[in-house]
Amino acid sequence: MKNKTLLLVDGSSYLYRSYYAMPNLRNQSGEPTGAIYGMVKMMRKISQEFNPDYMVCIFDAPGKTFRDELYPDYKAQRPPMPDDLRVQIAPIYETIEALGWTLIAQEGVEADDIIATLAEIARQNDVKTIISTGDKDIAQLVNEHISLINTMTDERLDREGVKHKFGVYPEQIIDFLMLVGDKVDNVPGVEKVGEKTAAKWLEQYGSLDNLIQQADKLTGKIGENFRQAIPQFALTRQLITIKKDCELPETYRQFDQLVPKAENQEKLIELFNRFGFKTLLREVSGDKDAIPTEYAHQDTLPEIPKEVHYSMVTTPEALMMCLTKIQEADSVAFDTETNSLEPMKARLVGLSLSIAVGQAWYIPLAHNSAGLLDEQLDKTQTLDLLKPWLESDKPQKILQNAKFDAHVLANEGISLGGVKHDTMLMAYVLASNKKVSLEELASRYLGRKGLSFEEICGKGASAITFDQVPLDKATQYACEDADFTFQLAQVLLPKIEAYEGFKTIYALEMQVWPVLYQMERVGVKLDEQELKQQSDDLGKAMMALEEKIYTLAEQPFNINSPKQLGEVLYERLKLPILSKTNSGAPSTDEDTLTKLAADYPLPALILAYRSLAKVKSTYTDKLPRMIFSGTGRVHTNYAQAAVVTGRLSSSDPNLQNIPVRTEEGRRVRKAFIAQEGFHIMSADYSQIELRVMAHISGDANLQKAFAEGKDIHRATAAEVFGVNLEEVSAEQRRAAKVINFGLIYGMGAFGLASNLGISREAAQNYINRYFSRYPSVAEYMESTRSKAHDQGYVETVFGRRLWLPEIQGAKGPRKAAAERAAINAPMQGTAADLIKKAMVAVQHWLREQKLASRMIMQVHDELVLEVKNEEADRVREYLPRLMSEVAQLAVPLEAEVGEGDNWEQAH
Repeated sequence: MKNKTLLLVDGSSYLYRSYYAMPNLRNQSGEPTGAIYGMVKMMRKISQEFNPDYMVCIFDAPGKTFRDELYPDYKAQRPPMPDDLRVQIAPIYETIEALGWTLIAQEGVEADDIIATLAEIARQNDVKTIISTGDKDIAQLVNEHISLINTMTDERLDREGVKHKFGVYPEQIIDFLMLVGDKVDNVPGVEKVGEKTAAKWLEQYGSLDNLIQQADKLTGKIGENFRQAIPQFALTRQLITIKKDCELPETYRQFDQLVPKAENQEKLIELFNRFGFKTLLREVSGDKDAIPTEYAHQDTLPEIPKEVHYSMVTTPEALMMCLTKIQEADSVAFDTETNSLEPMKARLVGLSLSIAVGQAWYIPLAHNSAGLLDEQLDKTQTLDLLKPWLESDKPQKILQNAKFDAHVLANEGISLGGVKHDTMLMAYVLASNKKVSLEELASRYLGRKGLSFEEICGKGASAITFDQVPLDKATQYACEDADFTFQLAQVLLPKIEAYEGFKTIYALEMQVWPVLYQMERVGVKLDEQELKQQSDDLGKAMMALEEKIYTLAEQPFNINSPKQLGEVLYERLKLPILSKTNSGAPSTDEDTLTKLAADYPLPALILAYRSLAKVKSTYTDKLPRMIFSGTGRVHTNYAQAAVVTGRLSSSDPNLQNIPVRTEEGRRVRKAFIAQEGFHIMSADYSQIELRVMAHISGDANLQKAFAEGKDIHRATAAEVFGVNLEEVSAEQRRAAKVINFGLIYGMGAFGLASNLGISREAAQNYINRYFSRYPSVAEYMESTRSKAHDQGYVETVFGRRLWLPEIQGAKGPRKAAAERAAINAPMQGTAADLIKKAMVAVQHWLREQKLASRMIMQVHDELVLEVKNEEADRVREYLPRLMSEVAQLAVPLEAEVGEGDNWEQAH
């Protein structure tokens, strides 16, 4: 008969993991909820995975334990529990019990002792125990009845597993920990004895007692340290040994009391509503439309209709009625359904329209499942009829991601006009840190959930395209899209109009999307032969590096395998282990290899090899395959509502991440060319974020340097190092450049020291001198930190609101990172606003002048144009002027122009 199983969860271990792993989640009342959410997910997952016969979650109780009496400094170095975590303890206890777990937190002993006692009782009753923890101390409990599971790494330890991980068996773990100590609990070990030495000694001598008896055989300083530590061993053994005989209430000794209970659904619904856990609320309630109270009751929430009227348009009479109504309406929500999500390839399958809450029509045009063709209107005739309305400039259309729909219609020969609102851009302006999909927005602002794309099309290899969806389901889905979009515009518009900054930025974003659409539509021409040659050259360079790598490694191996690379670096060559992965393996990531490369040649070669491989696989091999056959060009997609700071991001292909610091990366740009009769022109804002800093901070010295047209890095060097401008050395200018850019990214003394290769003291002196010369910059940084903490956001010069959810309540490194982001976000966000304004201005001028030249790329602070040769003089003259005049800052804006046969020459 199969043994029954007891599952014991170290709740205190889970607690801290959840708190530090989850983002700084808060409900509508501002209560922190991240640790609660993490605990719920972990507890539900592990109980479902193991389906135990008995299960208990054990926490450390507040107050002192017997170990504190033995050793007053026990755990003295542990920082106090963060306030944001402390306030989540009570609701965590409440939630775990509602999930059906028995919960124990007993004063006077630690969670480990209760776990050991329950495991011992289980052994006596022939019950197998699984302990879920990340605490290595508990490894001492492992035997044929007890095993460990670490859910963060999915590591499972039986007796042999403990030996493999620590180098000693479970029965030796206490001796092992007495030798190495426990820094977390402030338990002293033997000075200079690490895990490898401790494991080697215990393998040789068997136990600490045997080692003590032969202590005189240990030579050198480490032997002296061991002998000096012997008197403390009696104490450390008591501190490290986990008790297996705690006095527990009789309830917990009767295993029939530890059987998993049914989830308290009513209580969980109440709690998940309070915490704002949307997905969990739907799961536990079984109601796919369930929305937490904080999402379902917004001030401007339109009344949800008691019934909806969704219709399928399949007759000429119905189409004419629909057309008449949309022509007369003030606002029409409009959406396309397609057979693809690739803008240049997507073909129209159907159209949905809504002019009132709860009312929508779907016009199917190209569903091709068996028997559907006869039920639909003729696509060509229908589009001919709708084309005048679709192309009308009358501002009445409301869309969710209008840029995509414009591409879809263009593929059908229709030029979309009259876009009044884009709900995706509205939501992005209001909260750029949150998702902006229609499904997410409907849930957040309407308290509505419709059919999901996966529900009707499936996912993975078995997924179907929308043109294969049955008409009844397609109608429901498409009409919901139009209906929800119509409602969202009603909810979001008052929020936009409530604040001048929102109105300004939304107006800008609505001007930007048609510019991006045109750029995407035009695409970029590539020199395929050039890319092929580059791929060949990169392949040869990689082969040459391989030979050098194998020579240094003294053997061939798979360079792309972290496991094999780790074996070569750390086991064969004995390089120092600087960091480890989550699974405990020595790391071979880029940061680690970069540090090792300072002293060892092989890591440097590996980094060089990876750099070449990335350029080859990502660009020279891949770009030719992405050329669209219909145009002979590549057509990237600019995500307008994806980056918190307002920056654009590019994908399929990503044209913004082509390396510029390596020769190979720069060479890729050589393959970006113009069509015959044109050439490439590039205009790049000069030191835009530093100029924004000068404007925002109001620092007189910084503004003066820009106003006088000085080399800003040379001017900063003169200020920081106290020398005349003409006397600034190249090294001083380089250091000043690092300081200038580092400080606007929130860099501290440690980062500056690392970057410049100097001591932290010297770096701090540089920073102090910088701030003494530019005092308003220091004041700006301090006031920005304070405002960000108070408000939870910062703003750009033009009113774009940049939310920083991590800034409030975060501690330690997370707090520092959030503060760095707060300092930099106004600069980066304002730079994003400026380049968007420039795109709009340049596009307007090109159209007004009726020029054939056109913008083809936007990369960070740079605009790239394909310029007709005969128009070059005019564009060269006006382009920097247009870019510099988009805003009046306290310092002049400057744009530098270059041109050539390809992007590399122009840049």
